[in-house]
Amino acid sequence: MLNRATKWLETNWVNPAYAGWLLMVLTICFFGAATNTMAGWLYVLSGVGVALLGVGAILPARSIQALTVSRKAILPVTAGAELEVEIVVHNPTSRVQTLFQVQDLTPLTTANRPQTTVEQILAQSEHRWVYRQPTEQRGVYQWGKVALRSGAPIGLFWCRRDRLVPAIAHVYPQVLKLDRCPLIDGLVSARETDRRSANHRLEAATEGITRSLRPYRYGDSMRLIHWRTSARYGEFQVRELEIDRGGQDLTIVLDSGATWDAADFEQAVIAACTLYFYASKSTSLNVKLWTAGTGLIAGDRQVLETLAAVQMAEPNPASTTCSVAGIYLTSQPRQLAEIVADARWILWTHEQFTPAAKSPGVVIDRHQSLQQQLNGSSFASERQSPQSIQSPIAQNAEFN
Repeated sequence: MLNRATKWLETNWVNPAYAGWLLMVLTICFFGAATNTMAGWLYVLSGVGVALLGVGAILPARSIQALTVSRKAILPVTAGAELEVEIVVHNPTSRVQTLFQVQDLTPLTTANRPQTTVEQILAQSEHRWVYRQPTEQRGVYQWGKVALRSGAPIGLFWCRRDRLVPAIAHVYPQVLKLDRCPLIDGLVSARETDRRSANHRLEAATEGITRSLRPYRYGDSMRLIHWRTSARYGEFQVRELEIDRGGQDLTIVLDSGATWDAADFEQAVIAACTLYFYASKSTSLNVKLWTAGTGLIAGDRQVLETLAAVQMAEPNPASTTCSVAGIYLTSQPRQLAEIVADARWILWTHEQFTPAAKSPGVVIDRHQSLQQQLNGSSFASERQSPQSIQSPIAQNAEFN
């Protein structure tokens, strides 16, 4: 209760410091003694005390009233790195402003918030303050206010005034370094084989979408001759049909609409981010991300910002993607039976179960490194029957 009262006084008016309380008590004592003894010098002392208290209560608010505060844009970082925050305090007056504190009300911590002391700012000048804020967990953090606090010039009263200086900082999830990932590598190999087979059929076809025209070569089918253009140029022009040269779509599906264990969900976000950027290195894949709250998105920055803000048990305005071939990250074993055969899955669960999926996947072992499991050979690169898919714990037990 006392802390709330002193905070209210400091932010709305002024809050007496220890010296201020002491001077108020002495002034009251001097005035009481003066009324009893009618001694003039006691009246003088009490009057001087009142004057000092008045000056000490008025000047702190005036010294910081005209100061303006701005904040530079905060560059995004990965969880575990440090955010660089830059605050600029500008003095637009023609007087030198001295002795005040600047405190940033950061959302990352409520104790020991960063602050600095400014000795003076010259007239029509500014003071730049740069500090680094450590980060531990991904997220989207919103800065709101910067507090200016002053007791100048006497230090009898403290005055604090907040300035609204909004800013947003994105702390992205970690991207684990993978030398290989059999789960994605197997999908790339399978889809490359399918693409080459489809292109071979297109090359042998005589109907389809015309990509370009070229002069006739010996052995070309007469059905491919474009007669109207041939008549115009006076020589045979052959149609070249469209061949599938584009990449295949791969969707990383994060089941953020489900209920998760908090630690498991953070691991799933890291895994989704890692798999997305690992798959992005392949020129034959067009990688996208799906979450319950946003649906399908693409682009490195959009994916990072989405994964920084995603939360478990999100409302699900986006339609389900269980019919899309991709990689499914979920905590619900029952959903494995709904995904298509071309998909892969990664499961976080505390229960023993027999997978009913049509495609291979893996159960994450919490006692092992996530990076090693994504980088290891526990992912099946070829299709397996559901009975052959086991968790790493079960595999180790059988091996031993």
